[in-house]
Amino acid sequence: MSVHDQAHALARAIKGTPEFKNFLIVKEKLDKDKHAKEMLADFRKAQWELQKQKMAGLDVSSEQEKHISQLLEVIGLNLLVKEFLEAEYRFSIMVSDIQKIIGEAMEPLLSSELMEELQNQPSDTAPAAEESQAAIQKEENQ
Repeated sequence: MSVHDQAHALARAIKGTPEFKNFLIVKEKLDKDKHAKEMLADFRKAQWELQKQKMAGLDVSSEQEKHISQLLEVIGLNLLVKEFLEAEYRFSIMVSDIQKIIGEAMEPLLSSELMEELQNQPSDTAPAAEESQAAIQKEENQ
């Protein structure tokens, strides 16, 4: 079996996972709810702007942090958005695991300097989804 055939088999296997199927179902429900979809889009836009600011090395004001927290509280009250974020998080973990496995096969091709740099960097696996999920879980525990 060729590598391309195996890649197609992997794609089919991914589509057959409970994580993919659930994410697809919840995404379709979210797409039908204009209000919930806009709410999530607004949150993601604000979250992205804050992350861009941090990556640029700019200071983030406490008002900006508070605004993100307030948005997160609001979207956490919407059960559909919450369900979507949880499904997205579970799917992203699976994809991250697959990427890690494939990446390990590429290690011999990378220079030792690049490998050190990659190992010293924090994982960027769906940072927005992970942050959102962690915040929602924090809200639930309070």
